[in-house]
This record gives sequence, C-alpha cells and structure tokens, in this order.
Amino acid sequence: MKIPTNSWSLMYQVYKKVLPKVHEYLNEWKKRAEAIPNPELRQQALASIETKTFHCEGGAIYSLLAGDRREDVIKFIVAYQTISDYLDNLCDRSTSLDPTDFRALHESMPAALNPNSELENYYRYRNEQDDGGYLAALVTTCQECIKSFPSYSVVQAANVELAELYSDLQVHKHVKVEERVPRLEAWFEEHKHKVPQMTWYEFSASCGSTLGIFCLTAYSASLPNFSVELAEKIKMGYFPWVQGIHILMDYFIDQEEDRLGGDLNFCFYYKNEEEMIERMKYFYFQADKRMKDMPHAKFHRLISNGLLAIYLADDKVKKDPKLRKKGREFIRSGGAPTLFFYINGWIYRTKSGT
Repeated sequence: MKIPTNSWSLMYQVYKKVLPKVHEYLNEWKKRAEAIPNPELRQQALASIETKTFHCEGGAIYSLLAGDRREDVIKFIVAYQTISDYLDNLCDRSTSLDPTDFRALHESMPAALNPNSELENYYRYRNEQDDGGYLAALVTTCQECIKSFPSYSVVQAANVELAELYSDLQVHKHVKVEERVPRLEAWFEEHKHKVPQMTWYEFSASCGSTLGIFCLTAYSASLPNFSVELAEKIKMGYFPWVQGIHILMDYFIDQEEDRLGGDLNFCFYYKNEEEMIERMKYFYFQADKRMKDMPHAKFHRLISNGLLAIYLADDKVKKDPKLRKKGREFIRSGGAPTLFFYINGWIYRTKSGT
C-alpha cells in the first residue's frame, strides 16, 4: 500500500483502511471493560473508551507507514492508547492522589513496550484491585504485537525513553494541586540539558504525547533494515516538536474548561496570549523543519497540519469567539493542507457526534 503524500489520499485511506479497524478493536476492549468486576475500575475503563475514542483514531493514522502490517500496528496503537487513556482517568478522575500509586500504574506503559517485561500488580497501592485482567491483557497485547515486528529491537530504547517521560509527567501533574508545579519544575531541571531551550511547561507538554512511540513502532513493523540512526532522527523530530504542538493544541482548546474546573493547563503559564501564540507557532515551524529530513517527509508534514486542523475543528473553538480568532492564525500558518483538514475534521465531528 502506497504511503499517502497529499490530503485527499491520506483521508481516503484513513476512512477506508484505518478507522473501521480502530473501532473494531475498541469494541473488543469495551466488551472486556464491561466485564471488569470492580465498579470503579469498570467505570473509568468504559469512560476512557467512550470519551477518548478520538485519541485512538488519530494515533492509528501512523499505521499507514506499516505497509502489510497495518492491522497489527493498529491493534498495537489501540491497545497502547487505551492503556494511556485508562490510566489518565484513574489518576485524574478516580479515588487516589497518591504519586506512589500513579507510579505503579504507569509501570505498565514501558512494560508494554518491552516484550520481555513480566506483568506486575499495577494496582498494588490503591484500594481498587480487581479489573479481571483488563490492564494485563492490554499490556500483553502490545507485547505480542511488537514481538513480531522485524525491527522493533532498534526502536525499543527510544520508545521506552519516551514512555518513561510520559509516565513521569502523569505522576507529577496528577498529585495534590499545590504540589504539581513545584514537582514539574524540579523534574524539568533534571532534563532541560537534553532538550532545546524551552520552559518547564513546554517541556511537560512535549512529554505528554504518544505520537513518537506510534511513529517509531509503525516503522519497526515494516522496515527490516531500520537503523538506530534513523530511529534517533525520527525521535528527535517528534520529541519535543511534534509532540509539543500536539499537546499544546490540546490545552489551547481546553483553556476555558480548565479555568472553570481549576485544572492544570500549560497554556496558562505564558505571559500573555501573544507569547502563547508565537511559541505555539514556533513549535509548529520547528516540527515542520525537522520533518523535511525524515523518510516520507510529506506524510509527516500532513500529520502536523492535520493536528492543527483537527483541534481547531473542535466545538470548543467554534463556540468561543476568542479561540476562533486565534485559531484562524494557526490555519494561516499551516496553509492549504491545514484548511483542508480543518473542514474535514469539522464534517467528521458533526457526523459522528464527537
């Protein structure tokens, strides 16, 4: 299957070859979630699927890099993203504010990226324990998929590194409100020498995405001669730039909702709206520059444009005049492809009711 290099061919393949399979796998996990014995774990597992389907749909686009292994990569991406969304619910909306609990839960994420990792009791520090094997099954599914990918050993170290950064972020940002920023600032001090100059909140945003993992894993499934050097180049393109703009856009559209709910939002820490817009544009253009050196550069740049557009097509933007005005600036930055994806995303959300 040819990797798409323009907006039309990308969306055609997404609708015909990616989304139906995503929904098929998600339905299977939903059935597993419905059978979870503990009511709290069951509620959070089902809510994570019902409200965050979009995460799996977007991540699974990377399966188009995997050629004949597309369905195996979709299976992996859906399982891995479901772990991420489920744990986010357990940390954000459930019964615990204990960082030790959050750390134990998130041990499952690097474990899912290591085919040799043994399963643990990831719930060992919380009251709710019996998920009927749900989280273990998600981890095992990921491990079984990556075992069969010919070049997975080449990307494993990079994947685990990204997963550990993601897990650290989830621990620090979900603790008691007064502890969040000090923990995130101290964490950034440990890592700031590894990334280009940025703030603690931009670094945090860059760690909050799974896109780099999905991209590297998709390549490992289809390229038998994938090199460590190429894997590192792709990782450095996605982290921090692509992942950063991905999560900053997520926070950008959630500002009013998070302000009302008193939730942490990384966009709140910019000096003013002008600085926020300029820095987000900077992340976008840095991502675009790095993608020019990647294999299938046109595909990756389409994804970057699509990220802008999909978020800007969200109802929250359409209903907020201030967000809508700022959104038009991003659409101008991305050009015609972003406008195309914006219109497409708006139509898809309208039809699907998401």
